[in-house]
Amino acid sequence: MENKKRVIVVGGGAAGMIAAISARRLGADVTILEKNPRVGKKILATGNGRCNFTNINTDITYYHGSNPKFAYTALFNFTAEDTIRFFEKLGIAHKVEDMGKVFPMSDQASSILDVLLYELNEIGINIVCDANVIDITSKEDKFRIELVDGKVYQGDRVIIATGGKAMPSSGSDGNGYDLATKLGHRIINIFPALVQLMLEGSFFKRIDGVKFVGTAEVIHNNKSIVKDRGDILFTNYGVSGPPILQISRKAGELLNEGKDAHLKLTIMDMMNKEDLRKFLNKRFQIGSKKPIEFSLVGFINKRLIPVVLIEAGINDVKRPVANLSAKEQERIVDILSDWRFRIRGTKSWSSAQVTAGGVDTKEINQNTMESKLVKGLFFAGEIIDIDGHCGGFNLQWAWSSGFIAGQNAAL
Repeated sequence: MENKKRVIVVGGGAAGMIAAISARRLGADVTILEKNPRVGKKILATGNGRCNFTNINTDITYYHGSNPKFAYTALFNFTAEDTIRFFEKLGIAHKVEDMGKVFPMSDQASSILDVLLYELNEIGINIVCDANVIDITSKEDKFRIELVDGKVYQGDRVIIATGGKAMPSSGSDGNGYDLATKLGHRIINIFPALVQLMLEGSFFKRIDGVKFVGTAEVIHNNKSIVKDRGDILFTNYGVSGPPILQISRKAGELLNEGKDAHLKLTIMDMMNKEDLRKFLNKRFQIGSKKPIEFSLVGFINKRLIPVVLIEAGINDVKRPVANLSAKEQERIVDILSDWRFRIRGTKSWSSAQVTAGGVDTKEINQNTMESKLVKGLFFAGEIIDIDGHCGGFNLQWAWSSGFIAGQNAAL
């Protein structure tokens, strides 16, 4: 093994660990430099601590970025099935849940980290923690990696797998973008994705914690851009819940471009507007003596009623529902079927699950994950301008891009 490559992996998250394993299995001498006191910290937080580590429906349509098709080759060469097999060999029995989400049978994210750590140690990968990389330079096909404490590492290949800026408590502070920029790479504007939305309105504290099953849509120029359905939760700043996280990327993109974005909520999405109109009309006729505010009890969440009525311009809520005008009834129908809010922003990096934007894919070889600008430099995972839907797709991107980067760095 005279010519075995010295591979330095910057970042010991999902992409970094699998890159290290993949390079080591091909005979490279591998060192992981991780800024945290331990590797894999973010993995422990995924899937609510259960680690939704891939999705059997993985497909290019679930990915975003300036050029989502960039992800195709890596996802094709290391598929969700490959991920399941990879972890099975390490000891992870798996189960498939709703919408194709794959979890360890143990329901513990720590299982994924435990087996990765075991493998890293078993095959002889050097792991250096509390190693904060501040500079990477390339000269004559060799790399010099400098840490904040002055220590220096040398390598033939470098894989940058530092993650993005989402969930900074896990160590993702965006320093990988600085390293990539110093090496001549362009960063596509980054912003939080899979994140809650902050809305304009003064009544959110009153309905904080109210949950309903409905449809959420991002509206721009009066056109629906993206929508999703499921459990939606009102908060004191706006909205949360799986459908909101799923559509938040498009909202963030519009806001990032200085464009207007609105949210449309359909609280009563199990019936169309005409059926809702007839239903309410009949309900109000049957309970005609009830006060307006009481007439909706048992139909929508009690805490929503006063806000819906105020939004519909109905102030005298004590009068009998029989006294509601046709216009007032129609405004209630409008709000329950098409409630619009101006999106004033997304929550910050600490609330986001993933980073949108990153190293420009035009400058990376999609077959190898190698930089087109610096020979021997590779990228993997979230630092690249690729991000996925909620549901295991982002971890699959980490595994796929990391595995391919590691394999090619070892050659």
